[in-house]
Amino acid sequence: MPPVHHPLADAARRLADDVLAPAAERHDREGVTPEAIAAVKASGVLGVNAPAAYGGSAAPAAVGREVAEILAGACCSTFFIQAQHHTPVRTLMAGEETARERWLRPLAEGRTLAGIAFSHLRAFPKLPVRATELPDGSWRFDGRVPWYSGWGLNDVFLLGGATEDGEVVFVLAEPREQAGLKPTAPLQMAALTGARTVGLVLDGLTVPAEGLVIRQPYEEWAAADRPKNTNTNPAVFGVARAALDLLDAAEDGEAKDTAGVLRERLDAARRDAYALVDEVPAAEELQARLAVKTRAYDLMRAATTAAIVVGGGRAFSLSAPAQRLAREGLFLVVQGQTAEVRSAHLAALRA
Repeated sequence: MPPVHHPLADAARRLADDVLAPAAERHDREGVTPEAIAAVKASGVLGVNAPAAYGGSAAPAAVGREVAEILAGACCSTFFIQAQHHTPVRTLMAGEETARERWLRPLAEGRTLAGIAFSHLRAFPKLPVRATELPDGSWRFDGRVPWYSGWGLNDVFLLGGATEDGEVVFVLAEPREQAGLKPTAPLQMAALTGARTVGLVLDGLTVPAEGLVIRQPYEEWAAADRPKNTNTNPAVFGVARAALDLLDAAEDGEAKDTAGVLRERLDAARRDAYALVDEVPAAEELQARLAVKTRAYDLMRAATTAAIVVGGGRAFSLSAPAQRLAREGLFLVVQGQTAEVRSAHLAALRA
């Protein structure tokens, strides 16, 4: 498919070519650097979906997806850290005025990078993180966040908890060791260790009332959250495209032919996935969304496998992008996985 032309997409390509791709293998082994995050902030991509009134770009959804694909294909660890940022931006846009006026502009302008910690809410009615309102309007959080990326790089994070009576509560807090908040040792993973992921142990972390972003009944939040993960993550297309670019760069006619065939199939899946997002209400056609999502996974796996086949033994060097892309692809298969997505994927594999 033809590239999306927009100043932010162009900025993302420069960021990818000049900063992220050259450092991707080092980031994968050693961690994303503050210098890379500074380049992300300076590029403007953090404001891609933020309102113009607060310094963002308010770009069309297609631009946001193109930016995501470009960054994921260049360095998925860096992509993943910055990807967290856009959820706090969207949440603030609909949230409490005090928090919105304090945080939305620095987030939209890219001066401040946000992380997230709320996937545990999907375990409700279990309460991995319990939120308790205190008499002065502040909030206390207790429990354990199993997964938090960007530790040491983020400036603020959106923390979610659930109350005993069935509300979800989101606040903005500082991601640093402090009274009531302690990180675990960095998690060592098969892929994206470079995203600097830790667990968070919460033991009486108190966030003042002005840190409250939104509170609502769990079922109301879940009704909006559940359909999101049935859509295909643009990063899947970005990693697959990067793998196909390796085939195109090989001095091998069969590799180029393979890239051409897979690219046609990937473009078709991409068109179908994005048409469902753009043209169909979010809570409808969930089975169709899941079907194209698993199709995209299959094509990503084929593309990254082909890159390794063409690279041969050299592809297994930690300095080779093919093995990194293959591992990043495996990560994307389970990132944000819900029970519904898992069942659909396993069913597709049995078919």
